[in-house]
Formats: sequence, C-alpha cells, structure tokens
Amino acid sequence: MVSAVLEHSYVVGVDYGTLSGRAVVVRVSDGMEMGAAVSDYRHAVLDTALPTGETLPPDWALQVPSDYVDVLKSAVPQAIAAAGIDPAHVIGIATDFTACTVLPTLADGTPLAELAEFAQRPHAYVKLWRHHAAQGQADRINTLAAAREEDWLPKYGGLISAEWEFAKGLELLEADPEIYHRMDHWVEAADWIVWQLGGEYVRSECTAGYKGIRQNGAYPSREFLAALNPEFADFAVAKLDHRMGVLGSVAGYLTAEAAAWTGLPVGIAVAVGNVDAHVTASAAQAIDPGQMVAIMGTSTCHILNGTQLREVPGMCGVVDGGVVPGLWGYEAGQSGVGDIFGWFVKHSVPASYSETAATRGISVHELLTELASAQQIGAHGLVALDWHSGNRSVLVDHELSAVVVGQTLATRPEDTYRALLEATAFGARTIVQAFTSSGVPVTEFVVAGGLLKNPLLMQIYADVLRLPLSIIGSEQGPALGAAIHAAVAAGAYADIAAAARSMGKVHRGVYQPIEANARRYDALFAEYTTLHDYFGRGTNTVMHRLKAIRRAAVTG
Repeated sequence: MVSAVLEHSYVVGVDYGTLSGRAVVVRVSDGMEMGAAVSDYRHAVLDTALPTGETLPPDWALQVPSDYVDVLKSAVPQAIAAAGIDPAHVIGIATDFTACTVLPTLADGTPLAELAEFAQRPHAYVKLWRHHAAQGQADRINTLAAAREEDWLPKYGGLISAEWEFAKGLELLEADPEIYHRMDHWVEAADWIVWQLGGEYVRSECTAGYKGIRQNGAYPSREFLAALNPEFADFAVAKLDHRMGVLGSVAGYLTAEAAAWTGLPVGIAVAVGNVDAHVTASAAQAIDPGQMVAIMGTSTCHILNGTQLREVPGMCGVVDGGVVPGLWGYEAGQSGVGDIFGWFVKHSVPASYSETAATRGISVHELLTELASAQQIGAHGLVALDWHSGNRSVLVDHELSAVVVGQTLATRPEDTYRALLEATAFGARTIVQAFTSSGVPVTEFVVAGGLLKNPLLMQIYADVLRLPLSIIGSEQGPALGAAIHAAVAAGAYADIAAAARSMGKVHRGVYQPIEANARRYDALFAEYTTLHDYFGRGTNTVMHRLKAIRRAAVTG
C-alpha cells in the first residue's frame, strides 16, 4: 500500500533536448504526470553563425548555455502551475541531457561563452552532441589507441566517436589553445545543469563512462594523451577529473538561487545528472537484460542492460552501472532518424504535396505515410543508407553520407520516404545483430520518443527486426525517467528498479512481426548490408573524399 506521504509527494524531471527543454511534475506514488511545460531555446542550434555574427564552418553545432537556465526559469514554474500542486510538496528534481554536449567553464562553473572577451570565439560555446567537426581528432585517437592496444578501446566497440569529450577536447586545444588553457573544466552539459541547481559539481558515472572514456575508475593515461599532443597530456587530470556520482544518488541540494528560478523549495534533493536515452530506460520499465530501449527522435539511441561484460563491435560503450547500478549498461545509436525524415519533407517534396496536405488538414509527414502505407514491400524498387548525419553505430564514422539506390523517373516522393523509413530500420537491425552475435541477446525492442506515433514506421521496425515492439506509456519519457531518479535521490524508493516498477509506464507487444513481411524485408536488408559494407568498411571511400572536397570548397 502506498504511504500517505508518497501519495502527496511530487518530483520534477527536466529533459534537455536538442531544441528545447521540457519539465514534468510527477506524483511519486504512481508516476502520474500532473503537469508539463516546454521552453524552446532562444538561440536554438548555432550551425551557421554565432549570435555575434561570426560564420561557422561545416559540421559545427553549438549552443548557448544561458538557454538551459532559461528552461529552469520558465518551464519548471509553468509545469508546477499546470499541475496545480503546492510546490512545497515537491521533494526532488532531476535532469537529463543530450550527450555528448560539452562546454568549457571557469572553476566556478561560469561558461567561457559568457565572458565578453570570448563572445565571438566559437570554441567558447557549448558543443552540441551533433557537432562533428572533431572527426579528424577522433580518427587519431582511434588509430593511436589501436596501435597501443589500449584496454579501454574494446569497451567502445573499437572506435571513439567524434561526438565525445576527448575528440572535442583535442579539437579545442588544437584549434583555439587560448580557450583551452583558460578553461578550468571541460563539463558535460548534463553535469553542468546539475551544478547550477545544486551548487556542487558532480560528474555522473553515466556521462563519464560513455562520453569520457572512464573505465575501471580511470581515464586514458597521461602517456597516451601526450602521444596525441604533448599539451594534451594533463587533459584528463586537469580538465575532466572530478568527484563522481552514482546514478540515483544526490548530487546536491537546491540552492536559494535555483529555488528562485524554479519556484521550488530550497534544499530539496538534486539527483546526479543523466543522459536522455539512458534515463528513459527506467521510464519504459525496460531495465532488465534483453530489453533494448530505442529513443527515437531526431536521432536514435539504443540502451540495453546485461549481466556480463561483452565486447560488441561498433557499440558506443559499455559501462558498469551506466544505466542502473549492478548491471552492465550498453549503448549504441543512429546519428540521424527523424532528422532524415524532416530533411526529406523540407527539401525534397513538391509543393503539390504540401497543398494536398494543407487542404486535408494533415501534415506532409502524415500524407507521405498514408501513401507509403498503401505500397507493397519492395514495390518502390529502392534501398537507402541512413547516413545523412554520419554513422554512430556500428561503423562510428561521421564522414559517411547517405545513398539512395534504385531511383528512376517513375520514383515518387512517397517511394523515397518509405525507403528512408526502412533504411533506419535496417540500421537498427544492424545494431541488434551486432549485440546478439556478441553474446548480448536482444529479446524485446521498446520504443520511446516522438516517432512511435507513426504506426507504419513501428510495424516496419517490428518486421525488419523480427522482434515484438513495446511502446512507452508516456509522451515525456526522458523527463519521466529523470523524475524517477529524483524520487530515488529524495529517498522515496530504495533504488531505481523499485521506482521504475511503480512510476514507469509501458505497453507490451503492441506491434508484432508479420512473417510474410519479415521475409520480404530480409531480402532488402541483404541489399542494405551490401551497400553498408561497400561504402562503410573501406571498399569505396568516396564519401570521405566528397566531404574533403566540400570543406575545401567552402573554406576556400
């Protein structure tokens, strides 16, 4: 029986996405979402120019840190008001973030971008997860680590991503050494926002393990870093290393300043920071081994727990306690999913489709989905590679780009749209097969994120993966997951698993694979795999060469 105290206690979860932050107020006893609010980032994503007007090169993606604080000032009070509760009954707050999103700060947490002297310097700003300009540094890290047989490399599938802390940190040193030497901390945004709330800088075991190459309590050695660049030798010790926090534990207590921002009581528990995908596993009640959670939005992150340590080629990482304490947390991902569909609708659909959709009062996505749904599998004669934003898993190469094979003068937008939907499913199957063949079985595919609203896409995934698809029972999965962690940090539950059982929400087996469809997709997946290996595993490096030609043309 739920205690009267929990029945009238609440927590707040704040989910920081790519373009906005959202807050949700959750009842501790049963996970009921009482109220929510969204706050768009005023500066959105800086991928062409700084707020001061300076032009950015290709593959850049920056953000402004004050936008994150603005979410606390707007979305949290609005969510409390929408919930209609007394803020005095809120016992904890937790946050999650896209990752690796990282920024340089002074010792007190002040972002260098907020210093007038650095306002026009791109490297002083937050580098968003999809900032891919550090691919060259990532390549050097991978080459050197492989040559030295560094024991941490297999725990990241054999390759370090350009999105992560070390590649971006080395890029900072080599591109703007003044900024590098001025910063005291190279901070994950997931940890920085917790610092602003609780007044304490605590490194999350999740962000440090997956994005900061921290394994067995240590970062890559000074000798390794010096071999990359002598000035990089002390990076881990001087810029990264800090007090660690276990997931679900207290990082600090809400300061008076943060209480004024949010309208919450001073001194409530602030949970250790987390990554949006990882925290969603608890919200979807999918933390048992074999349950792969796919958070499907602009990109997709795949999270899976296991009882044993395995080396999975191309995985983003495996961390002891990286999702929940006591299990090995595995991560993989796709750099582009919803972004690909959005790009296609924005740039590749004729005006007549937009006019038809508007007349019918539906979106262009809905129109294309309707038209694509009427097709037989394979009728469009196409197969595509889902690399519009590079490949995160299993190739870990952001220099790769997209391909659509089979287009003719008879090809229509709905044909290509369906082929792109299928391509992302094929990418997911490639990831699932990598785990299964490495001894980490996947028995259930649990979907969270905005794309679960597309029934065609969900059925395609079930058929391609040959797995049952379960659906999270919340539209605010990461925020709900953060709230679950807040409840644990506040002492309402003994651990994350117990809180997830009471507060998480999921609908099991909503989509089942259809054997006839699965057989047809097996044939298309074979073609996808041929293209995947031809362009992605070194047979033809044309995509790399084209990227180099583009950079030369843009930079002059």
